[in-house]
Amino acid sequence: MKRTSMVLSLCLSLTLGFAAVGSAADGKALYEKCAGCHGADGAKKALGIGKPIKGMSEADLTTALNGYKAKNYGGEKKAMMERQAEKLSAEDISALAGFISKL
Repeated sequence: MKRTSMVLSLCLSLTLGFAAVGSAADGKALYEKCAGCHGADGAKKALGIGKPIKGMSEADLTTALNGYKAKNYGGEKKAMMERQAEKLSAEDISALAGFISKL
C-alpha cells in the first residue's frame, strides 16, 4: 500500500511538472506571432503607436487580452489585436500573459 501511494505521488508530481513546463513553452511559442509588432522583448511600440508590453504584469496582460477578445478594450488600432485575440483560448491567454510578464 505504501509503495502504491509513493508511485502515485511520483506520477502526480511528474504530471504537474510537465504541465508547468508545457505552459511556459506554449507561451513562448505563442509569443512568436506577437514579436513582429511588439519586438522580441516586448519593448517595441506596436505599429508605432501602442505602448510597449514589456514590464506589464500578468494580470494586466490577461485583462488586455481578454478585453481584445471580447472587443471591449484598446485604442484606435485595436482591430488587429481583436483578430489575434479571438483565436486564443483561456489557456493560451494565461500562458501568453505569463510568458510576456517575464520578458
